Amino acid sequence: MGRRKSTAFLGELYKSGLTADTLDAQWICEIVRIMSSNHRREATYQEAGVDIAAADRLVSRFGALARTTKIPGVLGDIGGFGALFSLRDALDTPMTDPVLVSGTDGVGTKLKVAFAASRHDSIGIDLVAMCVNDILTTGAKPLFFLDYFGTSVMDSSVVEAVVSGISEGCRRAQCALIGGETAELPGMYAPGEYDLAGFAVGVVDRQSIIDGTGICPGHAVVGISSHGLHSNGYSLAREVLLNRAQCGLDQPMDEHSAETWADVLLHPTAIYTQVVSALVRSVRPLAMAHITGGGLPGNLSRVLPTGTSAELWSSAWTVPAIFHHIQRLGPVSRMEMYRTFNMGVGLVVVTDQPEKTVQVVEQMGETAQIIGTIRAIASDTDEAVVIK
Repeated sequence: MGRRKSTAFLGELYKSGLTADTLDAQWICEIVRIMSSNHRREATYQEAGVDIAAADRLVSRFGALARTTKIPGVLGDIGGFGALFSLRDALDTPMTDPVLVSGTDGVGTKLKVAFAASRHDSIGIDLVAMCVNDILTTGAKPLFFLDYFGTSVMDSSVVEAVVSGISEGCRRAQCALIGGETAELPGMYAPGEYDLAGFAVGVVDRQSIIDGTGICPGHAVVGISSHGLHSNGYSLAREVLLNRAQCGLDQPMDEHSAETWADVLLHPTAIYTQVVSALVRSVRPLAMAHITGGGLPGNLSRVLPTGTSAELWSSAWTVPAIFHHIQRLGPVSRMEMYRTFNMGVGLVVVTDQPEKTVQVVEQMGETAQIIGTIRAIASDTDEAVVIK
């Protein structure tokens, strides 16, 4: 007899006034079985998939990593409800009118490559870079960073590798990791997968904000080299390289390279804090653009004032091999490549001192070239960025 039928039958017995004295042994056993099956164990958060004790152990390790990024201005340690930061303590040079600059971002489907390669130690650097490079374009000094990590099942070794990368990114960016959220969300993500988000805050004096308003025709465009794909265009890169061309992540990129596809695809995004700091001190850029999703046309156009356009000369810089492989194996059109990827240019500087700009960048250990010029345009319907 099924459970529903048995329960219904018991109800009928009780209604009819029958007692255990009038039932045979078979029905007494059935009654006992049904009553026993209704007695359930108490549910716990851990049985539901959330291990608070394990999360608490991780937080203690995060504290040690965060302390390696500490800078003047950080008040207290990780673990409180809110992270405290003193702007006055952080400023080595007083500002007349300090303005906070904030940015938030993720690393997109570059995560899928990290999952497939089981390599999680550098993806945190990408997360910091994507947020910090954005706020650097205003001339801001990075101050602090917070992260969000969400997964269905907490793997402590993976989480620690990711947060170690975030702390390394913060050291490179010269900002402090002051807090974050690590969320275990059963059933939310596929097994072995997670998602990341980052949040960066910096400061710039109001009178020193770099916003492109001083750009005029004749000013130069300087391109600072990227360190590969950075963290954009991975949906197209994965489709071409891993799905269509069936490139193995553990295989060399080509016969001329000792690096595997995983090495190339997971190379961390450049963080331009030291370069931008040096440029702000010495040449005062007129505008800067972080080249992310949308490529050179989609990002440089965001800092150009009305009535101007940028003419870029693609022969002026060397496009890394990874982009040629993607274009050939797709195949992908030239314009689609420039609209999707950075094509070897990670940060663009518009300046009236191009030679000195290149010199300062190279003194900081990066590579730069003069890659274009600013032109006047007659109407807003003309292309804001032309690549020749």
